[in-house]
Amino acid sequence: MDTADDPRGSRPEPVRLDPYGRDQHGENARLRAAGPAVLVELPGGVVVWAVTHHDTLQALLADPRVGKNPQLWTLFREGRLPYGWPLLNFVAVPGMITADGEDHKRLRGLVSQAFTPRRTAALAPAIEARTVALLDRVAELEGEFDLREHFAYPLPMQVIGELLGLAAEQQDELHHLSDTLVSSSATPEAALAAQRDLNALLASVVAAKRARPGDDLTTDLIAVREAGDGLSEAELVGTLLLMLVAGHETTLNLITNAVRALLAHPDQLRLVLDGAQPWSAVVEETLRYDSPVGQFPLRYASEDIEVGDVVIRRGEALLASYAAAGRDAGHYPDADRFDLTRQPARHLSLGHGPHFCLGSGLARLEAETALRHLFARFPALALAEGERPEPIGSFVSNSVRTLRVTAAGAGAAAG
Repeated sequence: MDTADDPRGSRPEPVRLDPYGRDQHGENARLRAAGPAVLVELPGGVVVWAVTHHDTLQALLADPRVGKNPQLWTLFREGRLPYGWPLLNFVAVPGMITADGEDHKRLRGLVSQAFTPRRTAALAPAIEARTVALLDRVAELEGEFDLREHFAYPLPMQVIGELLGLAAEQQDELHHLSDTLVSSSATPEAALAAQRDLNALLASVVAAKRARPGDDLTTDLIAVREAGDGLSEAELVGTLLLMLVAGHETTLNLITNAVRALLAHPDQLRLVLDGAQPWSAVVEETLRYDSPVGQFPLRYASEDIEVGDVVIRRGEALLASYAAAGRDAGHYPDADRFDLTRQPARHLSLGHGPHFCLGSGLARLEAETALRHLFARFPALALAEGERPEPIGSFVSNSVRTLRVTAAGAGAAAG
């Protein structure tokens, strides 16, 4: 990126983000202290602006001068991104995540009917049943288990798998590939292989559904495509990719982060167990306090934009720093404290503006259901002895690799 002086003074050297996300909250605190928009260096030497203050991020997410079409980004348009850049799929995958204006409305409209409040509410009994069944299996693990692997992962994957019509035997492979896709620390070879294999697997899903249609979103999108309503084959596969990754990775992190926060704050856990606070408060406070998405790539300035004492130039890229904004003390009193009693505040962890998360209602429903049943079944749940959770290895995804817990209280009735 051109780093020549801007009209308001010379630019500082960009801060190099840790691609492994080993201390996201500490790193975010340093970025916030440097200003609402800070130059950062991503893997491969790619320099972008991290937007870390809540009010600034909220304004830019809805600013018509900020778009998602990668052709707005000078580095992408001129073909100057590094070979095998691990974040390329966030930038280049065809679909509503990289579309603006009428294209975005068209693609979003095709998917939105699957996530109306009525259709989401209709999924509640099935989500309850899946949750109880998973906890029945957990109870057979002799008291200690990895909550992320055995509970937080399979619940949202099964739900999105059913919505998309994915075969059960495909789900673990899809999860493994999507994990690599959201990693900011993957090697170029691993990133390219995951992109290739995931696209091939989703293309095979489309082919199978063409041959044998089902009652699922993939079949519905194929029907739209074949009716000639403007959905290209690449957009079809790209939409499935978005739904798969967003439909389980975010909720997986949300459930994991919520349990981790509650176990670390027994006074707050007691508030919900005693009925003083609802489980919905746990979900919203977790989304603010420990956003399941740390830094989300990318958006682009279509013209020069002044932010504080810096100028984001036309053609430059922005990183939405959701985890940083969630702990912005300028917006949230005592922002580093997990507090279920705080006044409800509009966090940004599910986005804002035209690209607000379509599946937000479903994610909230899954997380609330999961937490309610988990702690009803295991009211004495605790971290396993010696468990020191390690970060997931990405600044895009914000969670831990494992969360080993002891399920004391197994056999209590689920409620």
